[in-house]
Amino acid sequence: MSDPFIVEIWGEPAGIVLREGNAFRFHATARPFFELDGIQFSTPGQARLAAARLSRRSGRGPIHP
Repeated sequence: MSDPFIVEIWGEPAGIVLREGNAFRFHATARPFFELDGIQFSTPGQARLAAARLSRRSGRGPIHP
């Protein structure tokens, strides 16, 4: 088993990515990231990008003045 990668979006935890063979599986820890729970990605970076896109779509991005 490999070390987990913690995925944070704007400083908030979104999930944990674990290596499974040649892929990385996302395990969501908060809303709205449950939509990504169990999905496999080629790299941890792709999992983080998917979480960032989902966060942006749900309106959880940074607050701009």
